Amino acid sequence: MKSSNSRFVSSILALLVLPSFLLLVISACGGEEEAPRGGGSIAFTSWRHRNADICVMNADGSDQRCLTDNADNPNDDGEPTWSPDGSRIAFVSNRSLTAPTGIYVMNADGTDQSRITAEQSSASAPAWSPDGSRIAFESNGDIYVISADGRDERQLTLTTDRGANTSPAWSPDGLRIAFQSSRDGNYEIYVMKADGTEQANVTNHLGEDTEPSWSPDGTRMAFVSDRDGNLEIYVMNADGSGQTNLTRNPARDSSPIWSPDGSSIAFASDRDGNAEIYVMNADGSGQTNLTKNSAHDALPAWSPAAAGSTE
Repeated sequence: MKSSNSRFVSSILALLVLPSFLLLVISACGGEEEAPRGGGSIAFTSWRHRNADICVMNADGSDQRCLTDNADNPNDDGEPTWSPDGSRIAFVSNRSLTAPTGIYVMNADGTDQSRITAEQSSASAPAWSPDGSRIAFESNGDIYVISADGRDERQLTLTTDRGANTSPAWSPDGLRIAFQSSRDGNYEIYVMKADGTEQANVTNHLGEDTEPSWSPDGTRMAFVSDRDGNLEIYVMNADGSGQTNLTRNPARDSSPIWSPDGSSIAFASDRDGNAEIYVMNADGSGQTNLTKNSAHDALPAWSPAAAGSTE
């Protein structure tokens, strides 16, 4: 699987075709289930206005509105990620007519949109550091970090060494970055120190394991795997032990993201015929469709609890 120049575009063209990008779900077994909760807001990528846009909604699916949809920008914006204080959103856009796809930052209400990565190369998959000072991202198959103001870009992985590296996810303590790498012939979840040293494979499986997402307390990771024949959401301990399938559905499920309190996981699934945003309890129960839109809605990002909530 090759590195994506624009994850939100390529994933929909094949409808979440490769395990490195998109969606999730689960089947419930008897008994009464507690409804998922979590607070805050959920940003996501939506194609409801033909091109990809950044939209946001309350954690219960209410008050859905788009932040980047306007006549001045008919291009694609996607892959949102919230700053730790909930005041800003980093995202990916191909709006520039003179530069490749890059990382942009805007206020949480959609104002003050500006590019922070260099215009000489493409960039995608942004991930904000817990202290808000840096953003990790992928460019041409490698993981980089850059200051949130666009300065001090630094490369952490080397594609020339072996396979492509992408989908960075910062641990809550800021000391480690999880990512997916194809250096072993198939995609696996790796963890490295935030300076790029001590890179280690934590999934070690023949299936494609992708899209790592840390739990808020840093003890667990959700991820996507095709080891059971289709894309499913799994969880494991941070050291790779205890790998457990949460979703057992014939649809493609991916893009897991934890709620601020760790009680729930939002994800995307095409189980209803197109990509939608779902939420479930952290044990896989109580799966609930939040978007219910005829267009594709995918790549959810859960805000800090302080950044707006109906709960």
